[in-house]
Amino acid sequence: MLPTGLYPESPPWRTHALEVPHGHVLHVEEGGNPEGICAVVLHGGPGSGSSPLLRRFFDPARYRVISIDQRGAGRSQPRGATAHNRTADLLDDLHRVREQLGVPRWLVVGGSWGATLALAHAAFEPQAVAALLLRAVFLPNAEEIGAFFQDSAGRAPAAWARFASVAPAGERGDMLGFLARGLQQVPADGDAALPRQLALAWWRWEQSLARGADAATSEPPTAEPDRNTLDALVDRYRVQSHYLLHRCWLDSPPLLDRLAALPRVPTLLLHSRDDRICPPRCAQAVQDRMAHSQLQWVDGAGHDPAHPAMASAMVAALDGYARHGHFGNAPAP
Repeated sequence: MLPTGLYPESPPWRTHALEVPHGHVLHVEEGGNPEGICAVVLHGGPGSGSSPLLRRFFDPARYRVISIDQRGAGRSQPRGATAHNRTADLLDDLHRVREQLGVPRWLVVGGSWGATLALAHAAFEPQAVAALLLRAVFLPNAEEIGAFFQDSAGRAPAAWARFASVAPAGERGDMLGFLARGLQQVPADGDAALPRQLALAWWRWEQSLARGADAATSEPPTAEPDRNTLDALVDRYRVQSHYLLHRCWLDSPPLLDRLAALPRVPTLLLHSRDDRICPPRCAQAVQDRMAHSQLQWVDGAGHDPAHPAMASAMVAALDGYARHGHFGNAPAP
């Protein structure tokens, strides 16, 4: 293992372009040991796409790691598409991936929106889930979504003022709606200046919160995205705003009310107490509804999956599961 505690980066040994209904094509990768414990990695966002970092939490000698770029995200096509792209479609896609790859059950690992999708998947297909490892779980309700875009908690007032300045004064009370409308625009003349401006403002705001209270400053990050990265961010935030406007289609009934249907499998939640994007109350609310789950606090990591404290916690949890079939306190079922 590297000094960071992560396993070395390794290329996937098989890649799939999986056609699913309504013209979407999913990019799916398999890495690690083909005979190992099967795990699926659900990325955040929505719309972010998978990252090699997410595979580096897994011991490649013990795990078969399946990474899926969700509809409209990453290298799935068409990138940034919102048509026929809802949570129900993603749940159907997970079923198709399992069937295509011959996986009866898998360990489901997700962070942020990926943790939310993991819970929805476990309620939708409980027989498919062997265990759940959830990092920085997100609750897609009006309160949490509104708090992010309006900074009602006053987490970074100077940074939010910069973020809000991208909108006319009369529209700053509905930043999500304003951003969603602008990101959905496809100018007839090909001028993408406004969507890029909006994506950059959103990215700067998100970065100011993601680094944690100790590392956060009122200044934006110095490494700005280049043109290609910015165009990818436009597509990412187009999908994300589409989901958040509809509270990810997980509010009727609310996600918390669906947790009673989850299987009683080993379940571990990892959450940083200074996460300012997905506040700690989200993890506590989920754990309160799942008596069989464990909640482990990780200090100082913010919302950053690569923070050494969070990376170490993820690696330790997955190493422990590979050895024992559970995450520490409860015996494997």
